[in-house]
Amino acid sequence: MKKIGSMLLVSLIAGAVTLGAYKLFFEQPNIAVVSSEDNNPVFNTSFIPTSAKGSGINEVDFTVAAENTVNAVVHVKNVTMSKGSSSVMDFFYGSGGVQRAQVGTGSGVIITPDGYIVTNNHVIDKASKLQVTLNNNKTYEAELIGADPNSDIALIKIENDVKLPYLAFGDSDNTKIGEWVLAVGNPFNLTSTVTAGIVSAKARNLDPRRNQSFIQTDAAVNPGNSGGALVNTNGDLVGINTAISSQTGSYVGYSFAVPSNIAKKVVEDIMEYGNVQKGILGINVVRLNTPYAVEKGINEIEGVYIDGVEEETGAADADLRAGDIIKKIDNIKIKKYPDLTGYLSTKRPGNEVEVTLDRNGEVLTVPVMLKKRQTTFLPEMGLEVKNLNEKTKKKFKTEKGVLIVGVPETYRGYGLQGKVMIAVDDEEIDDIQEARDLFGGISKYGRTSITLLNEDGERERLIFQ
Repeated sequence: MKKIGSMLLVSLIAGAVTLGAYKLFFEQPNIAVVSSEDNNPVFNTSFIPTSAKGSGINEVDFTVAAENTVNAVVHVKNVTMSKGSSSVMDFFYGSGGVQRAQVGTGSGVIITPDGYIVTNNHVIDKASKLQVTLNNNKTYEAELIGADPNSDIALIKIENDVKLPYLAFGDSDNTKIGEWVLAVGNPFNLTSTVTAGIVSAKARNLDPRRNQSFIQTDAAVNPGNSGGALVNTNGDLVGINTAISSQTGSYVGYSFAVPSNIAKKVVEDIMEYGNVQKGILGINVVRLNTPYAVEKGINEIEGVYIDGVEEETGAADADLRAGDIIKKIDNIKIKKYPDLTGYLSTKRPGNEVEVTLDRNGEVLTVPVMLKKRQTTFLPEMGLEVKNLNEKTKKKFKTEKGVLIVGVPETYRGYGLQGKVMIAVDDEEIDDIQEARDLFGGISKYGRTSITLLNEDGERERLIFQ
């Protein structure tokens, strides 16, 4: 037994010696070298302590802003009356049909303790009756004070015995891309709904035919949110929710709000003047992505390229010239045309702005006085008309009317060009704003008469079907 134990011990020692000798003298070392030239990914680890709450959205408190906002956002109900045919006799003989009520809903924001409410024009458009329901479920009849279809802003009013919770306008120029915002409204009749997102872009234009400048967010906005509040985390009203970009009509990722600075100016104009006072520079610009813009290299320009200057405007008085590139107005950097129109939408005729421009590589800053627009296109007929100056008034021997300076192809055979229009359907015209208002009320299916003056002072009356 001793002999077997001795042999086992000798075998173990011999094996250990053999293995050690192999490792020491025969096995090749296997060493991996990592250098900066390797294609392997490199991870840098930060040892900065993380927040106990996590990061990002968890560190933002929405509760105070949401609580203050929901009480100032209201549910707006728009009742419109439409004619429906009730019988075959009505259909054939046109006896008028039956008046049927159609109900649309949206949102609004209380902006004064005595009941002034801002909403969208499309929320209250053509309303025969307006009802407003507060967050405490009390319902009131509302009165339309005024509206501006161009900015899609309207002002309505309710009468109340007690002071109402309201939101003050914030400064939308100070909003930053990436900033957290809340959208508060009544989507799908779900009252007091709060959604969160960030500012995705500023000065966004959705319709190249209109001078729009929206704040774009990714806060969920759906039908019924229109006219509701867009607020920052401090509870400041920075926008009025207006539109969504969707093929389905519901939220798919982006929504748009009228900046509070524009909404505030429109509301103040309606309250003080009864309509919106628009101040213009008086420049012509080139639409991007057109052959002309590509040919002149305008597509590659950061700023607004001036293609022409209108007579009797602030731009002409300040000697702005074709070829100048506007880089800044006051302290607002101008990268594209909606930046310019968005800022000018907060100004009135008579306001002065500092325009910084690039003229052949030289940077100039000049003061420009904004003036009233002198020309406009009339709805329905598409005539371009201009306010009368002293020279034109003397020539045509009239103090009222507008000069027709552009006629579409449809009406060129009627001799309208260069004449002064003084009345529409026997309603006198003082300026282009009155002309727009009168033509805006023309029915497509009725008769319209216009009264003209020629250069000899003779009156002409034309009737259009």
